Amino acid sequence: MSLAVSSLADLAARVGLSPTSVHLTTAMTHSSFAAEHGVTSNERLEFLGDAVVDLAIADLIVRDHPELDEGGGSLVRSKVVNEASLADAARVLALGAVVRVGKGVHKENGRERPSLLADAFEALVAAIYLERGYEPARDFVQQALGEGVVRALKEPGDVDPKTRLRQWSESRGRGTPRYEVTADGPSHDVTFEARVFLGDEHWAVGHGRSKKAAEAAAARRAWERRDA
Repeated sequence: MSLAVSSLADLAARVGLSPTSVHLTTAMTHSSFAAEHGVTSNERLEFLGDAVVDLAIADLIVRDHPELDEGGGSLVRSKVVNEASLADAARVLALGAVVRVGKGVHKENGRERPSLLADAFEALVAAIYLERGYEPARDFVQQALGEGVVRALKEPGDVDPKTRLRQWSESRGRGTPRYEVTADGPSHDVTFEARVFLGDEHWAVGHGRSKKAAEAAAARRAWERRDA
């Protein structure tokens, strides 16, 4: 059975919320729409949902994979809980068709931006958590992202860029990489720039639609020049 939804009422039925739920409506309200209409955006819910998603996946890893130590569990979680995988989960639900966006974002087909979709997914999780409690929110997250955990376990050598750079830097006595992130642009169309430093030396710059994506891009560039 398809998980995709085509309306707010359809989404409400899919996640067990009322179609008149204020939290659900807010979860599907991008900052660009909120700015144009004077309503509340999903940014605070995204903040809460980020924590719930992290906990739900950690819960799954600890419960179903006792063979993983803290480092292994953290690595698997980082490969599952990131902008790309959350955006994919949002696409499966077709959240892009439901989330409310401003005229500029709509005109630019911004509904399909990975950062927008990932934020909408996290905000949706927060809405479920606030109205139904942790267990339904946990079950929703684990259903949406559980296959990603399985895939991550099959690729033990595929380390995320920040972890890979940190391991290399620390093994060379350079310490833990430090990231400085700045944002540019209006709230509905922000671009982030991350600068990564190893010790006092600036190594690389990365850009992305989210802080996480920019830092990952910077880490990849720094990794690529490690032997230069």
